[in-house]
Amino acid sequence: MPQPNYVSALGAPDASSLDDDIQAVFQKCTEKLGLVPNVLAAYSLRPNKLRNFMAMYNELMLAPSGLSKLEREMIAVVVSSANHCYYCLVAHGQAVRALSGDPQLGEMMVMNYRVAPLEPRQRAMLDFAWKLTKTPEQVVESDRAALTAVGLSQEDIFDLADVVGFFNMSNRMAIGIDMIPNPEYHGMDRPAAFVPPPKKDKSV
Repeated sequence: MPQPNYVSALGAPDASSLDDDIQAVFQKCTEKLGLVPNVLAAYSLRPNKLRNFMAMYNELMLAPSGLSKLEREMIAVVVSSANHCYYCLVAHGQAVRALSGDPQLGEMMVMNYRVAPLEPRQRAMLDFAWKLTKTPEQVVESDRAALTAVGLSQEDIFDLADVVGFFNMSNRMAIGIDMIPNPEYHGMDRPAAFVPPPKKDKSV
């Protein structure tokens, strides 16, 4: 059964009724992505909040950082997995597939990042993201020390906590208004066919 066919439970205004700067953003998204992400359409119900959301997102996820774009998307997915946020798991799971070129990594991030063969740095970041999401009151100095031990700077730890905080907020917003991801995300960056490796002959 397909997912519901709407932007959110609250709906979204007609794009042609929006201010010129927002229409320009939507047009750029259509040209670059082939779609307007439903999160932007949903936020357009409150245009100033949409502008603030886009500015924060761009700073956190696209601006220079010691955390790579892929790492930031992996953090987004792990936070969303902890929160069971359908919208963000679908949308940012696709981003992990696109940036990594590995659809299996995208699935592992969505379902259980612990099964992924990660570098110690990435595992430490994702462990921190999970703990800060699930049991934030239990985060202590030793958790930050574990990040320093795998090479994160103070600025990197700040950026990590900032991304975790942002996606906890956006997860709750998406869940609160029943935001539905664009259906196109489901098929993006997946191989046309998967050919499993040949089975070894156990008789020899």
